[in-house]
Formats: sequence, structure tokens, C-alpha cells
Amino acid sequence: MTVNVTNNPADQLVAIVNRNRTAHKASSLGNNPGLACIALQYIKAYEGNCDDVGKSKKPADSEFADTFAPKCGVEVATLAPITGRVIGCQSEYVNPERAYTEILTIKSRSLDIIYNTTYTEVGAAVSGSDGGGPYFWCLLFSNAKANSSFILEGGTAKLTNPGCFSGAHDECNGAYGLEQHLNILSIFAGILVVICYTIWV
Repeated sequence: MTVNVTNNPADQLVAIVNRNRTAHKASSLGNNPGLACIALQYIKAYEGNCDDVGKSKKPADSEFADTFAPKCGVEVATLAPITGRVIGCQSEYVNPERAYTEILTIKSRSLDIIYNTTYTEVGAAVSGSDGGGPYFWCLLFSNAKANSSFILEGGTAKLTNPGCFSGAHDECNGAYGLEQHLNILSIFAGILVVICYTIWV
């Protein structure tokens, strides 16, 4: 399955996930923009609290239908179970390759989720908090039937700043300053203290 890889870091993360899945004899996943937009809302539910990720806190399941789907313009009737999720955060922004290896897959359980052969679709999102750190990366997986789940009203997701989500076919949908912050933070990387957590289902 071909993923449209743009300058959007969330699209790049999906490409990395699929590359690693195929290397481990699992199939590539569909890049579902509705699911990806929900992944961005999932990040926003943490309200920038990186420590809550480390405590294995997560948004209530009811928020998917009550809050996340309406904010994205996803038809509630097409919501499907989220069968896997991996989320991580740290104080500085890194590129998608480093986010995958240094944030999202530092736990073996996360790799088990990513390589799960029952999944059919993935949505990825990345966002800072009010345009700055900490930076959250999120992968949501589903085993729903392709092209019939997480359907967007009118075919396009609502834009919610700040942040990026995959499948939007643009450089960085709703992003604010990720690359600018990357350039600034690279100067001070030697003095930054990184906080990094990962949770899984």
C-alpha cells in the first residue's frame, strides 16, 4: 500500500510504521485521515501534561464519539473500535524517525502493537502545546474495514490548531512552528532535559 509522504511529519511517521511492519512480515496499513484527526484530538485531551502519559492516563472512551469525532467532522456512525494505541511525549521536538525509535518504540509492548497483524488502518498525529513543547506523538490503530470507517463529512477533516495529522495530503495540516521550534531547540539541545514516556493498550 502506497502512502502519500509529504512534509507533514505525521505522514512521514506512517511511512516509517509501514516500512517497519513490512520488514517484519506484516502488511502495510491504510493511512486514514479521520482516524488521524482523532489521534490529534486524543493528544489535545492531555492538555500538554506529559506526566499524565507516564502515569498511563488516557481519555475516556466516550470522548471519541462525544468530543473527538465532532471536532474532526468524522461521522459518528462510522466510528470503529480503536484496537491499538501508542502515544509518547518529550520536551523537545525531534524528526519522525527519531520519534519512532526514541519515543514510541522504547518499550517492547509498543512494538507488539505496531506489528500486530490484525490491524488494517492507522492514523498518526503530532502536536506541541500552544506551538511549543512538550511534543506529543500518537498512533491509533483499527482493524475496521478500509474505506468504511472514520469517514469525514464532506471528505475533509476540520482543521484544529496546533498540530499535524496524517492523510491530510498537505505539508503540515494545522501545524504551528514545529520546524521553527526544531531549529531553535537544536541550538540548545545540549542543555535540555528530556522527559519521555510511552503508554500502550
